[in-house]
Amino acid sequence: MFENLSERLTRVVKNLRGQGRITEENVRDTMREVRMALLEADVALPVVRELVQRVQARAVGQEVSTSLSPGQVLVKIVRDELVEVMGAANEDLDLRQQPPAVVLLAGLQGSGKTTSTAKLARFLKERRQKRAMVVSCDVYRPAAIDQLQRLAEEIGVACHPSSASEDPVAIARGALEAARRQAVDVLLVDTAGRLHVDGEMMAEIRHLHEALQPTETLFVVDAMTGQDAATTARAFHEALPLTGVILTKTDGDARGGAALSIRRVTGKPIKFLGVGERTAALEPFYPDRIASRILGMGDVLSLVEEVERKVDREKAQQLADKVATGKRFDLSDFRDQIDQMLSMGGLGGLLDKLPGASGIPKAMKSQVNDGELRRLVAIINSMTLQERQYPDIIKGSRKRRIAAGAGVQIQDVNRLLKQFSQTQKMMKKMKKGGMAKLMRGLRGRLPSGGLGGGFGGGNPPFH
Repeated sequence: MFENLSERLTRVVKNLRGQGRITEENVRDTMREVRMALLEADVALPVVRELVQRVQARAVGQEVSTSLSPGQVLVKIVRDELVEVMGAANEDLDLRQQPPAVVLLAGLQGSGKTTSTAKLARFLKERRQKRAMVVSCDVYRPAAIDQLQRLAEEIGVACHPSSASEDPVAIARGALEAARRQAVDVLLVDTAGRLHVDGEMMAEIRHLHEALQPTETLFVVDAMTGQDAATTARAFHEALPLTGVILTKTDGDARGGAALSIRRVTGKPIKFLGVGERTAALEPFYPDRIASRILGMGDVLSLVEEVERKVDREKAQQLADKVATGKRFDLSDFRDQIDQMLSMGGLGGLLDKLPGASGIPKAMKSQVNDGELRRLVAIINSMTLQERQYPDIIKGSRKRRIAAGAGVQIQDVNRLLKQFSQTQKMMKKMKKGGMAKLMRGLRGRLPSGGLGGGFGGGNPPFH
């Protein structure tokens, strides 16, 4: 997300930092670049106009002219104003009421409501220690009812049964009674969507809202619809007392205009970002962290939180002990590391949070492909335990069997073995000379080989 905007603004920031002093002329040139970058990112015109005016007013004032490093101050002003546009601070769900608190999700068809309902239930269960129940009131799309039931089983939360023959309001009331009986903390209600905003849909959602009196009414919107997202958000805001927004499919949106527009258009905060298809792929929305990512400063805090939450410490310690005692680093260890990385959003997700990532050339970024990492896992899974422990025994006939089992070519197996061999050498360096020696070995390799060399490159995919 924000890839194009980040690329443009990072160039502007780089030019600014080289300025000894800030004048009205170079502020004007800079603001022209910022304006173009925001418009190309599909940010709503009124939002662009307001943001640029506010930055310009602060930039030509005393705040910058008296600074010893005016370029850096101007960058800070741009960041501050981006944060202000997106809502200043993260706004959590308000669940401070007699349980069960009701969360109603509304939005157009295809926006990701059903998946977001399951993601939010998992988030509340794992990160807020809440007992959650989900229910589908989408009687027009039986597949949605089945999908929510399946997702609820996957994440281990209760799902109140419903069917296409029932009235949506009756389903909702039944679910609320069941939630009370079962001492549920939060009831999440998935509603029907339409292909466009219409009176019938709005009337039904209003009836549901009146019957449930939800604590939170969240508008779910697809980030890839750009400025249309803000327009649809306004229509829902006029029909329902929204309390916040879930912006979905942000992993597929390189522009990010919706995130910068929705708050100003509706006055309601973005509370969560959907960052992938998995039920764990939901992040709280922090405007300050997002602004830093847009300006190429990374988001180390979110990265640390993700590592704390998702890395299996026991496995990590076992690997560290294994390397320290000189035991062989084998293909099972290699696969575990890939799995850990994929659980944190993959290479793309990690790269997005690293400072300076927006300055990495597109040709190198294109090599960061989680699909290829999954292929590596598939190849390793096609091996026997002995082959994973002793890769040297993998010769002609074994390679053919492994390739057939994983649905890949023999060349792919060869590339995996080569990458593993290089990673194994790195692990030996860690044992002999520590991390400093390892980093010296890596220094200068990224620009020539790409970020980890991709699936077809020569460098290891990580370390």
